[in-house]
Amino acid sequence: MSYFDGFVIPVPAGDKDKFVHHAATIDPMFVEHGALRVVECWGADLKPGQTTDFQGAVGAVDEETVAFAWVEWPDKATRDAGMAKFNDRMDSDPRMSPETNPIPFDGKRMIFGGFEPIVSHGVFSEGDYVQGFIIPVPHDRREDYRKMADDAWDMFKGYGANAVVEAWGDDVPHGQQTDFYRAVKAEDGENVVFSYMAWPSREVCDAAAEKMMNDPDMKMPDDVPFNGARMVYGGFEPVVVVGDSQ
Repeated sequence: MSYFDGFVIPVPAGDKDKFVHHAATIDPMFVEHGALRVVECWGADLKPGQTTDFQGAVGAVDEETVAFAWVEWPDKATRDAGMAKFNDRMDSDPRMSPETNPIPFDGKRMIFGGFEPIVSHGVFSEGDYVQGFIIPVPHDRREDYRKMADDAWDMFKGYGANAVVEAWGDDVPHGQQTDFYRAVKAEDGENVVFSYMAWPSREVCDAAAEKMMNDPDMKMPDDVPFNGARMVYGGFEPVVVVGDSQ
């Protein structure tokens, strides 16, 4: 079963080119150590939320935007071995040198973690537009959430979506400043889902959202297995894709 490392990163809005250069230099190292694909996305539609949002997830300050990224591995064992090799090369590989490839963001506020996919449909392609989600789900509602997300795929596919991945928190650390749990104000007994949905374009995504809002048959279940008021979501444009894009 595949495995995902998810990342949310605060980046100065004016440093997009630096971010792309840094990611395009570093990300091939993941593939060299067994990853299938690395996708880095730049914030395109990040609306402030009343309770939670992507900016708050990483403590973004004025003139910062947010990047949403993932590394897909064939399985967790490959991920663990690959990340160990990646970390071992931090001091020896020139691509990791802060002098030749300086980090264009505050790594102390970056959030990251390992996630096990529980729903996966369709195929992500390099030119897709991405919706990213962070969702608080009670541990004991995992199967309810999985079934709801799985059942919803036919609807989203009908509206034009290309792919969806819903991944359950498996190796998600608690950080000193920021982390995935803080991002959704997770409560006792809750885990975190890292999710993305891929669309052919932002226009198709926006049109689908409008259709769903105006669809009289569009109803949420009576017993939704997560707290939607604390869900984090936004739209992103992929800027770096390394590895398989199909």
